[in-house]
Amino acid sequence: MSVHVLDELASSVEQMNPDKAMVLSKHTVEAGIDLADIVENGIVKGLRRVGERFEKGEAFLTDLVGAAAAAKGALESVLRSAVAKARTSQRSLGKVVLGTVSGDIHDMGKIVAAMPFASGFEVMDLELMSRLTILLESNATGAKIVGASALLSTTLPVQREIVNEFVKRRIRDRHNLLVGGAPATEQWAKELLPHTHST
Repeated sequence: MSVHVLDELASSVEQMNPDKAMVLSKHTVEAGIDLADIVENGIVKGLRRVGERFEKGEAFLTDLVGAAAAAKGALESVLRSAVAKARTSQRSLGKVVLGTVSGDIHDMGKIVAAMPFASGFEVMDLELMSRLTILLESNATGAKIVGASALLSTTLPVQREIVNEFVKRRIRDRHNLLVGGAPATEQWAKELLPHTHST
């Protein structure tokens, strides 16, 4: 039952159907399916499928943006409030700062933030981030996990700027840095810093 409805949810995201994604998200929550499972095996699974097709040249940028819009709607309208209620009695696992690099065209911050949020982390979504905004936010909140997402290869250098800023200020070793997005490969992550992770 849960596997079937989660696969339906993934398909609704992949097919860029925000209304169906919202209805199915609500249904999964009401059915008592684990919230992290809904995000990972439903919403994110659908996004991953589109991302894999995009990398193979079988999908367009508009497909990625459309799928992201469907996922974002389901997260904002249904899952965020459900996760918040479920976590009222749980201790936070830590703080995470995430966002899309400045100059990019997508708004996937809330989607990227969904997994750590559902797992019990406090997540600060910066929407569009520069090396200074993410640095200031991580310092202000005490977040030790920092992630930057990019969809366009032309904005990948901003990820490098963010990493370099942490190195320049000698605080790189105090943080776990994550880079992600369609053009952010494992090789790119290793080029930035040996211990930087690609997602």
